Amino acid sequence: MAKVLFVVSGATYWVLKDGTRYATGYWAEEFAAPYKAITEAGHEVVVATPNGVTPNVDMMSLRPSMAGGEQGALELEEIIRSAEVMRRPLQLSDVRLEDYDAVYLPGGHGPMSDLWLDADVGRILTAQLASGKPLAIVCHAPASILATRIHGKSPFTGYRMTCFTDEEEEAVGLASRAPWLLETELKEKIGVEFSRGEKWQPYMVEDRNLITGQNPASAAILAERLLVLLK
Repeated sequence: MAKVLFVVSGATYWVLKDGTRYATGYWAEEFAAPYKAITEAGHEVVVATPNGVTPNVDMMSLRPSMAGGEQGALELEEIIRSAEVMRRPLQLSDVRLEDYDAVYLPGGHGPMSDLWLDADVGRILTAQLASGKPLAIVCHAPASILATRIHGKSPFTGYRMTCFTDEEEEAVGLASRAPWLLETELKEKIGVEFSRGEKWQPYMVEDRNLITGQNPASAAILAERLLVLLK
């Protein structure tokens, strides 16, 4: 049995360019799909957040229109409700990476609020990348890579990857209101080799031990890949 660390945002809102608070958190599907796949395969999931706060689900991600219908929304709620690990997360500062076989970061706009400047996240991602063990990051969670910079330099420079695109941010109506755009920031501030698939379609990029997914629909294929790597 493997042990997988889920690094989850503890944010409840994201401050937009005009100073208003946009309610957010982690995206339900991006936690629930991998959590279900990994635990049903017999592996253990441990959740860690900044300061050990209980993660907050983005309620928009539980709307039937966002969850594939009423049934999809109910299934996501049930998975989240049954996930005891979400109610007793570790503090990121207490994480011992040697205890885990893989690290996974779900998105939602939450990471754009807290993980992108969290020193513990920067430490964990840098160490996990260097370890050669799987590091899977989806949607907005690649914002956490910005926290790996020391004096402007990041070990992720030159890596092939994807994330929630600027076009997708435009489509949800937040591009003009966002303090910064994730795709643009990763290309300009980290120097990643960015690629993308169609809007809203599953898309995954694997480069060495880094596996990234573009959007919520990509969480399931990241989970499938992790299960292969954990065998």
